[in-house]
Amino acid sequence: MATQTIEYQPAFMQTTLKGLRAADACTARYKHLREALGPKYGDNKPITMTQILDLNGMDDCLWALINTQKANKLLRLFACDCAERVLLIYEKARPGDDRPRNCIVVSRRFANGEATEAERAAAWAAAWAAAWAAAGDAAAWDAAGAAAGAAAAWAAAGDAAGDAEVKWQTAHLRE
Repeated sequence: MATQTIEYQPAFMQTTLKGLRAADACTARYKHLREALGPKYGDNKPITMTQILDLNGMDDCLWALINTQKANKLLRLFACDCAERVLLIYEKARPGDDRPRNCIVVSRRFANGEATEAERAAAWAAAWAAAWAAAGDAAAWDAAGAAAGAAAAWAAAGDAAGDAEVKWQTAHLRE
């Protein structure tokens, strides 16, 4: 599973306080960023996505990318990278079902301009069908029930795994 590093011009990965307001940024998170930047930070002074990531965290950085940038390619490839990291969980439970893996491959190709909208839509529909099939699988429900029975250990492991994943995603987004 290889991830790709995307290179963009620095100006592409910037916004401004004015741009965040125009995109209807959350009042509390906007106020937090404005305070962190300091009282003399101008409305039209560029703010890099890395600054938003450092000062407000990944959720706000992703929101800013989605709402103030034309970062479609970056976000699609980032989503592919994140999905790829958990793909083995699905493949372990449903060996031989390559629909989710194929969806990631086609999504990556689509982001790079190498697949059509029809190919992307077909791969998405197949992956969605795979997800529904997995959700309806009696063995999956049995496994979920067993996991719920060991809730304390599972929650602790889930929190640690979730924290590790957020740390990886933040570092990868920074790249």
